[in-house]
Amino acid sequence: MKLSIRWRAAVLVTLCALMIGCKKEPQPGAAPTTGPAAAAKELDIAAAADLQYAMETVSAKFREAHPDVDVKITYGSSGNFFSHISNHAPFDLFLSADTSYPEKLLASGEAVKGSEFNYAIGRIVLWAPTGSKFDPANRKMDALTDPDLKRIAIANPDHAPYGRAAEAALKTYKLWDTLQPKIVKGGNISETATMVRTGGADVGIIALSLALAPSMKDAGTYYEIPAEDYPALKQEGVILSYAKNPDAAAQFKQFLLGSEARTILEQFGFAMPKE
Repeated sequence: MKLSIRWRAAVLVTLCALMIGCKKEPQPGAAPTTGPAAAAKELDIAAAADLQYAMETVSAKFREAHPDVDVKITYGSSGNFFSHISNHAPFDLFLSADTSYPEKLLASGEAVKGSEFNYAIGRIVLWAPTGSKFDPANRKMDALTDPDLKRIAIANPDHAPYGRAAEAALKTYKLWDTLQPKIVKGGNISETATMVRTGGADVGIIALSLALAPSMKDAGTYYEIPAEDYPALKQEGVILSYAKNPDAAAQFKQFLLGSEARTILEQFGFAMPKE
């Protein structure tokens, strides 16, 4: 009887172990694959709003190559990010829509000297919803002289590089002063695109990368404003000096400068800086 009880107890222990799952001890030197020890390194990126759709694809490709890095991207205006980063907002990498904000961070010591890199050149377009009488694909910049035009959306030039580019282009065409009463401003270029797409403005000057995005490309028409009509939107990135994961930031930087990421950025209308 005692043997039978012991045998049954052994069977129950074995069954419990099978149901719960045996935890195998890792071999010396082996990389852990589950549990807290295998948690991915978090990489927090502050990215200019014009990158929103392109970066979804770029970051997905990066994750395939670096599954140990958990990429988190926040989008907004470069000027606002500059203010937040100056107060040590929790980011590792800053991808600005211009060079001025990264250069200021380098000068103040908030960014790592030598980490700066030019990853793309942005472009602007005049965009209007499909069926609009102001159709920029046919009327180009003349659409802005139509007396029926009520509102034109641009990003706020005070903190958005794309807003400053729009202002410069309108000044090139000698339209800035006359259009002042009609201009409405978005907090960043993504908000500006949403504003004109949803009827908050008749037309808008937005990033080409957003005009080519899935939610925009079939919803409107655009005219690409010649690059010589506004200062070049050289987009620069920097690794922040207080980054918690500078190695992961450096890996993302290297990937963003590689051929795969560049091809994706070009598909979204970005020009590539010369080597």
